[in-house]
Amino acid sequence: MSDRLMSGHRHGLNDENLRGRAVAAARGDEPFDILISGGTLVDVVTGELRPADIGLVGPLIASVHPARSREDAQQVLDASGGYVTPGLIDTHMHIESSMITPASYARAVLARGVTTIVWDPHEFANVHGMHGMLWASHAIRDLPLRTILLAPSCVPSAPGLERAGADFDAKALAEILSWQEVGGIAEVMNMRGVIERDPRMSAILQEGLYADKLICGHARGLGGADLNAFMAAGITSDHELTSADDLMAKLRAGLTIELRGSHDHLLPEFVSALNAMGHLPPTLTLCTDDIFPDDLLENGGLDDVVRRLVQYGLRPQWALQAATLNAASRLQRYDLGLIAAGRQADIVVFNDLSQFAARHVLARGVPVAEQGRMIAEVPEIDVAPLENSMKLPARSSDDFRVKSKGRRVRLATIDRPRFTQWAETEADVIDGFIVPPSGTTMISVTHRHGKASPVTRTGFLTGWGQWNGAFATTVSHDSHNLTVFGGNAEDMAAAANAVIEAGGGMAAASGGKVTAVLPLPLSGLVSAVPLLEIADGFKEVREAVGRIVAWQPPYLVFKACFGATLACNIGPHQTDMGIADVLQANVLETPVIDILE
Repeated sequence: MSDRLMSGHRHGLNDENLRGRAVAAARGDEPFDILISGGTLVDVVTGELRPADIGLVGPLIASVHPARSREDAQQVLDASGGYVTPGLIDTHMHIESSMITPASYARAVLARGVTTIVWDPHEFANVHGMHGMLWASHAIRDLPLRTILLAPSCVPSAPGLERAGADFDAKALAEILSWQEVGGIAEVMNMRGVIERDPRMSAILQEGLYADKLICGHARGLGGADLNAFMAAGITSDHELTSADDLMAKLRAGLTIELRGSHDHLLPEFVSALNAMGHLPPTLTLCTDDIFPDDLLENGGLDDVVRRLVQYGLRPQWALQAATLNAASRLQRYDLGLIAAGRQADIVVFNDLSQFAARHVLARGVPVAEQGRMIAEVPEIDVAPLENSMKLPARSSDDFRVKSKGRRVRLATIDRPRFTQWAETEADVIDGFIVPPSGTTMISVTHRHGKASPVTRTGFLTGWGQWNGAFATTVSHDSHNLTVFGGNAEDMAAAANAVIEAGGGMAAASGGKVTAVLPLPLSGLVSAVPLLEIADGFKEVREAVGRIVAWQPPYLVFKACFGATLACNIGPHQTDMGIADVLQANVLETPVIDILE
């Protein structure tokens, strides 16, 4: 059951009878409920690896004592040859990115040793508003996976530059922050709004300060005076690291770092920088941020981040300290993150400290998984509130073409898949429509939430390869409008209509035919079918897109499709309103900037 985070949230743990039993068991006057015996304790305080047994009474650790010195217990778990650690804590993540329900996500990660997650459900909030938040709150209530909910700060991520399915102002944030299961404000992505003291953004932050809860950040590319201003507003963490130098600068600034595993190419230099320090900063935690379903199925959640960091040369004890004790300290949850008497019995027995395969997983003192398989029930809740989110009629090919007068025009283009920048090119106009210039890819965004007219806005990308087909998706951060990439309008319409018919999801089309579809009928983001089925469907779509466009490296650029409309990031981005630029605070409804002839 999801823990309560404010006053009184640990009544169950602090029950007088429970504490009395635990004290008696620690003295040796009563037996333990469970005894974890024969393992090597990974001490995340001292870094020691030492033999020790752990006695549990209900959800409490009652005793950590010399190996084989006690045998009195209702149940004994044999940890011989294994390494006993606190349960892993993922300090920043989005369940929706794995395209499955919270219950399915819990099954996937609990079996691998992740016992706590900090979930920012801003994807559901951007589609369904307060109803989405209420559903998320209900969905975590009875999960064996401890879930700390955060209040989405950016719904939409860039007000005035895009339109989502809802609009959360300070009043909405105040309501959500009053919920006991909510631990703070989720990643604040509207960086310019914070730095420039935009009234809307300032009021949202103030609600977090009044509530005395965490305010988490998204400080992509910030440094110097801008970073100081961002932090002075009350924001205390960041996961948007771009280099080892950026990591060190933000550690020195005093931010809590949520080191994410979703940017694997950066992990080796992060490890080198940490090793060069000679110690692990107490303000360094780990997170997954976004995990696609096939990655989750094949590699896991936060356990995979720990595993890769160790493979890149980080000491296992440091990786585990970041994922347990440091994370618990960040969350001000001093009952978590450490195997010690009086703490929560969230415990993992790993087979080794290289592959981190979980032999036993206990959550709140209850065995929930063995040998990588769940043994506890994980309840689902009704998903009907997430259905019917596609409020959009079928599209025609002309919807994706750009109208223009004249015979030749100058166009504004969006250059590069990441760290976008403005560029220009010229194009011919035939029969009132622009002929896509050679080397460009069309990107179209259509509002699909029923809050505005569903007019398709199309722009032109450069640096995205040559497309022989199209890809459509409603997973499009963070407003999750229908976004279509393509080389021709006919295939774009075919892919878009396949997604609309599916009630949301992804589709690829080429030669006028749909070649792959992944239905995501819940919010246009997730599905209630098992993870294996979603992972297979996602692979099929990714492979189909790989046959449409040649790009390098293929997986990284495909991933960029889902963030191409993130208007809060610096640089031009296509949205349902046109080409938006957060620095210039304006939107070009059309990419045509001049008629040349």
